[in-house]
Formats: sequence, structure tokens, C-alpha cells
Amino acid sequence: MSSLPRSPTLETLGAFAVVYLLQRLTALAGLAAYLFVLSAPVTVAPWTLITSVYAHADLAHLLGNALALAIVGPLVARRTTRLRFHLFFVSTGAAAGIAEVWFGGLVGARAVLGASGAVFALLGYLLAGNRMSAALFDRVEVSPRLQLALFVAVAVVVTIATGGPGVALLAHFTGFVIGLIAGRLRLLSVADGNRRYK
Repeated sequence: MSSLPRSPTLETLGAFAVVYLLQRLTALAGLAAYLFVLSAPVTVAPWTLITSVYAHADLAHLLGNALALAIVGPLVARRTTRLRFHLFFVSTGAAAGIAEVWFGGLVGARAVLGASGAVFALLGYLLAGNRMSAALFDRVEVSPRLQLALFVAVAVVVTIATGGPGVALLAHFTGFVIGLIAGRLRLLSVADGNRRYK
């Protein structure tokens, strides 16, 4: 009897649900912020580098990120392994969170939680790592510096378009730029197309 391949997108959505339940339970003891919110200085609660990526402020926040992940996640997951998908998701989410608390701290943002930085990284990867983008960049010779400038410009536009009260704009920007660069470098690609979800 063969088993169905495991989807890293579904696993991540499951992690969102489990962490959300844990947040609600630990909130009763006043521990939710300590366990799940990334804040400066990061060294006080280093585990929040990971837990904050899967945590959400409320149900609307959770559903918004879950919907975005459900759309973008499977398209990226098809091109990589399960392990690479999860490592990319958590590392880009953590990097986006660090950018938000470190640089956002300059303008008053001292804490962050949510998966949007990681979801934006997946979106950036999808945009820059597809065959059409690769063919365009290969056909039109663009220097690495100009590519980076284009990526930053696109990330600024996307970040502004997703702005709103309480939105972690620096996390969105950081995740998207990292995703664009990783997509251009095809960091998640595997040579053997049969290795999906391994």
C-alpha cells in the first residue's frame, strides 16, 4: 500500500493551527507573548525566531497568511524537497522578523509575529525562479547589481501595496527581496523532479 506524498504546504498550515491553539492556551497563563512574539533584543527569547514565524495575532491574521500560503506554497513546493521548503520558510521568516524588530525599532516597531515575511519570500521565489523569468534574465543581459536594484524596486512597490495599520512592512520587504534573490539563484531547485516532498 503506497502512501500519499506529504505536502510541506499542508504541514505548514497544520503548524499554524497547532501554534495558534498553543498561543490561546498559553495566553491564559500570560506566557503567549514570551513564547511566540519576536522582540528586541532577540537574545532574551531566541526560540521566538522560530515560533514567531508560525504564530499569529488573531484569527484574521492567521487566515490571511494561511490563504496566501495555500496559493503560493504548492507552486514552490513542486520545485523542491520537503526539507528545503521547510528550511526556506522558517529561515526567511526569521530573517524577515529580525529585520522588522531591528530596523523597525528605529521607528518604534519592537515586536513581530506572523508568517507573512516567509510567505512573501515564497512569492518572491516564485516570481524570480520560474522558467519565464530565468529566460528573460538570460536573454537580456543584466548585471547582478542592476538585478538587485530591480528586485529592491519591485519589493518596494509590493511592500507599499500591502501596507496598512499594524502591518510588518519591513518583514514583507525583507522576505520578498530574499525570495527574489533565492529564486534567481534557484536555491530550492533539485535536479531530480521525482524528489518532491521528500
